Amino acid sequence: MPVAPAHSASVPTAPEGAPLDDGRTVLDARDISRALTRISHEILERNKGHEGLVLLGIPTRGVHLARRVAERIAKVEGADVPLGTLDITMYRDDLRQHPTRGPQHTVVPPGGVDGKVVVLVDDVLFSGRTVRAALDAVNDLGRPDTVRLAVLVDRGHRELPIRADHVGKNLPSSRAERVMVRLEESDGYDEVRIATAPGTGATR
Repeated sequence: MPVAPAHSASVPTAPEGAPLDDGRTVLDARDISRALTRISHEILERNKGHEGLVLLGIPTRGVHLARRVAERIAKVEGADVPLGTLDITMYRDDLRQHPTRGPQHTVVPPGGVDGKVVVLVDDVLFSGRTVRAALDAVNDLGRPDTVRLAVLVDRGHRELPIRADHVGKNLPSSRAERVMVRLEESDGYDEVRIATAPGTGATR
């Protein structure tokens, strides 16, 4: 199905590179750990175990989160879950606006995705366009039995009919706010903050 081009939101957005206020912490390291543990158990419960599961992390931070979920599932089930990464760069509908976006790596776990329950893992669900691109990328890898989505934060403002199956935290936000996920593997610490660029007129 053709996807409508991105449109300008009626709510003011933060200018790219605009300075942010200090914001507030909405998830600390313990909160993130608990959220990922809950997501891992939800995935197992819905799948009735680990059989047939494949986790695909969307770079960058989705890869770290997928690895943590895989580790938690392995502790519960006593078996490893196939884990891979999914580069969506060339599938994005904003590629013309960001031509310098560097491609990442797609790593398909042994056994592929055909007939499997694929769980896409990302840090923040916003417009849904990243997930749309991820679905196209998965389609080029094979034909899964089911594709599900797990995200650490769902901040709303969907532009496409996409929803997450597993959510760490629903975080209502203004378009003028930025949700910033920081993880130990890439940033040195775990935290989710929300902040507003000055002059955007956003309300908290």
